[in-house]
Amino acid sequence: MIVTDESWFVVRNTPRVTGFLGSSGGGTKPVPLAPDEINAILLKIGIISKPTYDHLIGKMVEVIDGTWLGLKGEVVQVDNDQEKLIVDLDLFGRATPTELDVTQIKEL
Repeated sequence: MIVTDESWFVVRNTPRVTGFLGSSGGGTKPVPLAPDEINAILLKIGIISKPTYDHLIGKMVEVIDGTWLGLKGEVVQVDNDQEKLIVDLDLFGRATPTELDVTQIKEL
């Protein structure tokens, strides 16, 4: 709902409506939910779906955060539920499988 003085008046004066979530009472207007709170609700009821990262398998990525910052490697495995990737990073001259969060990498 877009909260205007008129719409808020209608909500407050609707029969059998005793309160409104986010309102502290006394006719104060409610506080809107944060986007991450809304996304969690929409995900739970199936309106939006969790992103998948299967398209990254076999692609080269660069680490942009964390211990391995700046290293490049190939994605070999994806866990979409946990949003984790197994990336073969070149450490000491050999490919080393390393688990990274999807927020820690960027696709090259």
